Amino acid sequence: MSLVKWEPFKLFEDFPLLPLTPFRALDFPVDVYEEKGNMIAEVSLPGMKLEDISVTFENGNLKVAAKREEEKETKGKDFFCKEIKRGTFERIIALPTNVKTEKTEAHYANGVLRILMPMIEPPKVEKIKVTVQ
Repeated sequence: MSLVKWEPFKLFEDFPLLPLTPFRALDFPVDVYEEKGNMIAEVSLPGMKLEDISVTFENGNLKVAAKREEEKETKGKDFFCKEIKRGTFERIIALPTNVKTEKTEAHYANGVLRILMPMIEPPKVEKIKVTVQ
């Protein structure tokens, strides 16, 4: 019996046209939660430079984009493994409620972008008495 080397990512070589969008979401892991009247998004962006990160709002969604420059190829490097992704990345996060975009704050430290978005209070529902005639 001969031994066969296990290659778990061989599937991607065999099917190069396989859409990779579900896997790209793992590039930008995101936590979104509510805390004290604020919607907070924490985005993991290790190794990104602050000037290469963009935060915008589009149609009620939060859009986080970043880019990591491709390393110039240098002679003499024989890679055994090359997993650090380079290029332009973006995540569009559907927000569960409306937020005050003009009062949004973002802070980047230790590879984590923390976006604090004050929530807009929904209008209060008033009961109206209906009379039948």
